Formats: sequence, C-alpha cells, structure tokens
Amino acid sequence: MTTSAIPANPPAETGGIPLPGPGDGAAPAAPPGLTERLNGLDRLVQAGVGRLDQPVLEDAAALLDRAGQRLRLSGDHTVVTLAGGTGSGKSSLFNAICGLELSPTGMRRPMTSQAHACVWGLDGAGPLLDWLDVDKRHRYARASALDLERADASLQGLVLIDLPDHDSIQAMHRAEVDRFVTIADLLVWVVDPQKYADAALHRNYIVPFARHTGVTLIVLNQVDRLAPHEIDDCVADLRRLLEAEGLADPRIVTTSAIAEDGVYGFRDILVDTVAARRARTERLSADVDRVAERFAGYRLDGEPPTTVDDGRRGDLVQALTDAAGAPAVAEAMESAYELRAADFVGWPVAAIVARLRSDPLRRMRLTELREELRGAFTGPIGAQQGDVDNALQGVTEGITPELPAHWGRSVRAAARAHATEIPEALGESLKDALPTFNQVPRWWWLVKTWQYFLVLVAVLSVVWIGLLVAYGVFDLGGDNPGGLLGEPGLIPYVAVLVVCTLGMGWLTASACRNLVALSSAKHAEKMEHHMRVGIERVAREKVVVPIEEDLKVYAGFRRDVDVALGRT
Repeated sequence: MTTSAIPANPPAETGGIPLPGPGDGAAPAAPPGLTERLNGLDRLVQAGVGRLDQPVLEDAAALLDRAGQRLRLSGDHTVVTLAGGTGSGKSSLFNAICGLELSPTGMRRPMTSQAHACVWGLDGAGPLLDWLDVDKRHRYARASALDLERADASLQGLVLIDLPDHDSIQAMHRAEVDRFVTIADLLVWVVDPQKYADAALHRNYIVPFARHTGVTLIVLNQVDRLAPHEIDDCVADLRRLLEAEGLADPRIVTTSAIAEDGVYGFRDILVDTVAARRARTERLSADVDRVAERFAGYRLDGEPPTTVDDGRRGDLVQALTDAAGAPAVAEAMESAYELRAADFVGWPVAAIVARLRSDPLRRMRLTELREELRGAFTGPIGAQQGDVDNALQGVTEGITPELPAHWGRSVRAAARAHATEIPEALGESLKDALPTFNQVPRWWWLVKTWQYFLVLVAVLSVVWIGLLVAYGVFDLGGDNPGGLLGEPGLIPYVAVLVVCTLGMGWLTASACRNLVALSSAKHAEKMEHHMRVGIERVAREKVVVPIEEDLKVYAGFRRDVDVALGRT
C-alpha cells in the first residue's frame, strides 16, 4: 500500500500546531493539526496492511494521495463547485457571480457537459486547474488585462466551477460530478423549489457527505418564483429534511439569478470563505474525520496488553519443553552418566562377572548414546509439530479476547509466523545443551587406580595362597622351600587378606555409586537447566517477540486513531 507523502512544512493554514512537551506544565495539549492527522492516518494505513479490510485501506490511501497533492498546490485559492440537477439554475448562478455569460444556460438536459472554471487571481492557479483536470477551453480569468475594470478584488483567490448535472443521462457527466465532489474545498448544492427533495441528490450526495456540513452549502435558487412566506416554508422544510439526513445545522442560502440583489447573500459567503482561506483544510479535515471513523471500528476502548506476561511465558516454555522431550533427554543422559561412571568407579571383579551374563550391545549403546541423541535433534523431528501448535495456541488464548477480531487474528498469525521453524530450533537448542563425555572427573581416575590396585593385591594374594598350598602342603619345592612360600600356616592370613581386599573393593564401589548417583542427579538438573535456557531463547525469538511487536503495533494504532480523529 503506497500513499502520497504529506508535505513536512505545509502552509500555515493547514493548522499544524506543535504539541507541548511532557514538561510544559499543566497547560492542555493542543489538538493535532491537519498535517499531524494526515500523518497519523498514514500510520494507520501502514499498520493495517494485511490486518484490516482492504476497502478501508484503499479509501484512506486515496485520501492521503489526494490530500498530499492538494496541500502541495496553491493555498491561496479556494475551489468552490456549483453542483445540482437539471433546471436548478446553477449555470445562471455561475454567470451571475462571474458577471459574464461564461456557462450555457437552459432547461434542456443536459446543458453543461463539461466543468467550467472561473478564476479570480491567476498566480498559482494553473497547476491547480491542471490537477482539477479542467479543460483549458473552459477556463476563464476575472483578473486578466482585458478585464481589470470589472475584476472583483474581494473574490481574489476564488476558483468557481460549474459542474454538469448530477442527474444527467450521460454517465460521463455523473462521473465528472462524483470526481469533483471528492476534491472541492467547498461543496455548493444548488436546488430549486420544485426539486429540492430530489431522492437522487440526497441519496447519492447529501447523505454520504453528511459529515462535511462545515464545507457544504445548500443554495435554494429561483426563489423569485415563490411568495415571501413560501420562501420561509420552503427553507424550513429543506432544513428539516437535511437535518433528518445527518447534516448538523446545515447552511442554507436563498438566491435568484434574475433578481437585482438575488445573489448578494451567496456572494458574501464566497467572499468570507475566500478571505478565511480555511476551506481547503476544513474540507480535508472533514475527509479525514470520515475515514478515521472507519478505523475507529477496529479498536476497543480497553487498554490492550503490550507484552506477554510471565505466567504465559512460563506456560509456553513448559509446553515447548514437553514437546521437545527435554525431561526424557535429561533422564537418559543421567543414566548414561551413571553407566560411564561405572566403568571407572565400579568394582572390576563385579563388572567381569556381570559382563559374562549381560547384553553384548550394552557397552556399544553406552558409547553411542550421545551421538544417537544428537542425531535425534538435527531435523524437524526434535519436537512434534502438533505439540508446538498446541503450545502456540495456548499462549494466545489469554491475549486475543482483549483485542478486536482483526487484531486477534493478527496476533495469532504473529505467534505462528515461525511455527514451522520451531521444531528444528528446539532440536538445535537441545543438541547444543548435550554434554561431552571426553572430560572425566579426576576422582574417577583415582578410584579406578585404587580399584585396580586392590584387584592386583587380590590376584597376588590368591597366587600366594596357591604357592603356599603347592610348596607348603604338597612339598613341591623340595625339603627347604622359602619361608613365605613353604609355611602353610600363612594360608589363613593370606585368605583374610584376599577377603579384605575384595571387601574393600566392593565397599569402595558401593560408596562411589552413591556419590555418582548424587552427582548424576545434579548433572541432569544442570543439563535440563541448559536445555530450558535454550528453549526459552527459542520461545522468545520465535514466538514472544513477534507477538509483542504485533501488540505494540496495535497500541500505536489505537493512539493514531485518536490523532487522525483530531483528539488530544
């Protein structure tokens, strides 16, 4: 959605008033000027792209483009259009104000086929008339070198345009009227006593532009056909009809193009309007009011949340932790830690006995467990997509009820913006948290050395017993064996040494198993904490940040609606 830029420093009549700063005391803040309102409307359009209904955005974008072009053109000229139905006398009224017969008049349908423009003051009027797309053949000036004596200085800056009939049978004529009523600074609807209640006029133009009362003037023409008391009755009935259609305090003036002073009241209004030079900004302000009201329907009065609270963040992280299976991974790694510790601190004799009846794949699984776990988190299978979707739905369920329907959908879409990336991101975070088995605590090596020393003592003691039996009991060494080998009385003592050695090994292994159990539990908690930190990072980057950014856009949208409506 592209819009035309609004001039940064528009002329003074745009009403741009600097807002006081927060430290300026208790003075009431001035309402935003036209430039600020247009900029606020532009921000509404940008925020609404992809969120709000397209017709509303297109209507606002068209207004911004039109306003930007109009503000860049002459601010010294006021564009006033005379519109009406066939026979209402608007062309006669146009000629009477101009003082020349510039526009054809008559009762047949249609007489004015193209817009005619009369300009008082040519400086800067050319680009404005080009933007209005008035044919150069139908442009007239009332301050030319040939018309200086008759030029009316009090109307300097007026661009008066006579439009085709709005009820013309020619579609191009009606399209011309539709175009000008959206860009004119002052809308003048010329009606006559017979057809002032024309349904086409009221349905197609009066009611849709009811909010433009400040830049709308109703001219009851041809009052010369009425008696004085009939004029008052006609004006009263016309006022009643306009107010019923939404025009608050409508401005009505009576005219007669053939009476000597029949257009003085209308002319005075034109003089005042041109002198004030506010019609341009009042018209644009009315247009902004109309469009901004449509945006107001997309916000709620209650103050919206701008962040995801800690409770919902915690629930999201827990849901993603469960979806990724982090507790199971931590438990598996705890078991792996204990198994690996058993290779170092376990009693080798018991290990040899257990290995004789254990699964031969056990040790292979131990050595490959970590790689298996790492491989499980290298792709989108790190977490099930359905579990992730449920977690995303849960985090938005408590937020969207506080938002309008369109913004609720936007927040849900923001939460799911990276939904397909989350399983793989969770897998990567778990993989990064897995420990390495390359580093072994020093005390494991000391225990292992001690255990093998005990095994060596036990083995040597058993060998000693064997030698004592061979040499001391069976006299295999001759008549004079060595004292330590030929004395059978040492066998009980050496046997006690074997038993003590084996007992010390078993007790050492048992004590170390308890220490390993405590250490492995802490190890698992530490690893689960690391995994949770990684999951929290994924939740923040992929879910929480997009949601909070969308909530901040909505908060800014609510403020900009007030700005566009001209509220402090």
